Amino acid sequence: MNNNNFNQQQMPMQQYPQQVPPPKKKKKGLLIAVIAVIVIILIAAAAGGGSKDSDKAKDSDKKAITQTSETSAVSDDKKEDSKSEDEQDGTGEKSEAKTKAELPTIEEQVCFDKNDIKVTAVSIEEEMFGGKYIKLLVENNSKKNYTIGCSALIVNNCMISDLFASQVAAGKKSNEKLYLSSSDLEASGIENIGQIEIYFHMYEETNIMDSVDIDPVVIKTSAFDKMDAKPDDTGHELYNKNGLRIVGRYVDEDSFWGKSILLYIENKTGKLANISCEDLSINGFMVSEFFTSTVYNEKYAIDAITLLKSDLEENNITSIDDVELKFKIYYDKDFLNSETTDPIKFSTKS
Repeated sequence: MNNNNFNQQQMPMQQYPQQVPPPKKKKKGLLIAVIAVIVIILIAAAAGGGSKDSDKAKDSDKKAITQTSETSAVSDDKKEDSKSEDEQDGTGEKSEAKTKAELPTIEEQVCFDKNDIKVTAVSIEEEMFGGKYIKLLVENNSKKNYTIGCSALIVNNCMISDLFASQVAAGKKSNEKLYLSSSDLEASGIENIGQIEIYFHMYEETNIMDSVDIDPVVIKTSAFDKMDAKPDDTGHELYNKNGLRIVGRYVDEDSFWGKSILLYIENKTGKLANISCEDLSINGFMVSEFFTSTVYNEKYAIDAITLLKSDLEENNITSIDDVELKFKIYYDKDFLNSETTDPIKFSTKS
């Protein structure tokens, strides 16, 4: 998602040299090493097999956002309460009988070749801890050192985290990994990756302020015809005006940094939309928030307003019950002409 998603990366274990043990203890040391490897493999297998159970347990920490009698959300569109039959079972609940999607493939594709810098998308790969990624070949055929970065990354029209940078010295090549955030894909309900849009930029090592933006690259995968194209926009609508729609999906009481409010943001304004929030209060107490979201036209994002655990503890807030905030919105790069909404109130109490 964009820039508010938090990914935990597994760091490799560092190995330290050990003194050679006495001959009598060699077998014992080898046996311990073998047992340790087996235990690690079993733990990894158990973690993979138990992911669904942990997800269900995690759901108990999520509180649905509901409307309060004083909510002053701006809305110019009618709410859609009905869901298609393929999204619901007989009880009206969403069906979980969704088979796990296979890893799609791509044809090797040159993303761009400019200023003697060439970037090629080679394949889509997957690793246990990092998740899915696009394998890139970066070739610097110039006489200067370059850094290639990513301004935006979009999967199936959903904005996801775009943390990527590759430093390549003059005349060198580098194999790189452009990760597709697992947490962002999961929050968006994307399993079948059909289309990936990448907005690259690059700059010389000695002139980082003079960045060159590259035309967007569109990569279609083998799953293009069956990709997950319909976003999950369930929740309470907080704002809907001029083509920009914001829905409060739920409050996560046990997020990585403390607690968070998950939002669905849809942009059909014809412009690039930038959204932040201010004057946020929880249960009547003013708290600091970390939230900014950039959503391209005709795209959507699943983003989170992050509330730090330390800030909540200072105000003795143990549960997110009543929320009040204002959204601040500006389009394209017109920072001076921003719009601030009236106070919007919502609750997690049914």
